[in-house]
Amino acid sequence: MITELHHFIEDHPRLLVLTGAGISTASGIPDYRDENGAWKQQQPMTFAEFSGSHDARQRYWARSALGWPRFVQAQPNEAHQALAELESHGYVDTLITQNVDQLHRQAGHENVIDLHGRLHEVVCLDCQAVIPRQQLQQALLRANPALTGVSVRHAPDGDALLEDFDFASMVIPRCADCGGVLKPNVVFFGENVPRARVERSLDALQQADALLVIGSSLQVYSGFRFVRGAAEQGKPVASINLGQTRADELFQLQLREPCGPVLTSLLHGLVN
Repeated sequence: MITELHHFIEDHPRLLVLTGAGISTASGIPDYRDENGAWKQQQPMTFAEFSGSHDARQRYWARSALGWPRFVQAQPNEAHQALAELESHGYVDTLITQNVDQLHRQAGHENVIDLHGRLHEVVCLDCQAVIPRQQLQQALLRANPALTGVSVRHAPDGDALLEDFDFASMVIPRCADCGGVLKPNVVFFGENVPRARVERSLDALQQADALLVIGSSLQVYSGFRFVRGAAEQGKPVASINLGQTRADELFQLQLREPCGPVLTSLLHGLVN
């Protein structure tokens, strides 16, 4: 199957790549779904919950404050490195990632579209000011000494499973510019991807010869739309993912294997 994927890439020089949470698990960032596409834990907080409830924001930021240190320490793994190398040798044209961890950029990948935003930033919902997430982290810990020393189980995207904590006591810093509500600069479940970002991604698909999906179950429409769009345009789609996906019947080629070893082997075959 590696040989078939090798030919797939060589035959389609303008390759669009779409990545999901499965590419970052080897970096220590948990993913959301199991190999059957079911939630591994409870469904993440929605945008409506976060924006509409102070109690929900207290829960979110308490958990995020404890999950952030491990998340921000994650490093690119061999899959990220291999894709960056494939881009540098001209085998990858554009990469769209559903991940918010910035690991593609840290690996040296240049033409990246962060479809769901960047967890390393925080945005004000009122005045749209953007600040570094690390800056807010320091403010959260100063305002909430009870968080110090609390142990948690880590969850996807810098979240943490936190029990037996007085969430009502959680103090959330406000925007320094306008006093507004601060939110991670990422697309929550139930929130729309910014239109300009979608259009840029669809333009990349229009220009591509083929689509390669890596580490995504495609259960979320924001990713699935690109596979459906490729199929409608008559463009072949290949997938590297351990489990089943929402688009299995649309793939010309499917490898149910860990993406890191596959991409590393592919890189060696194409470049050497």
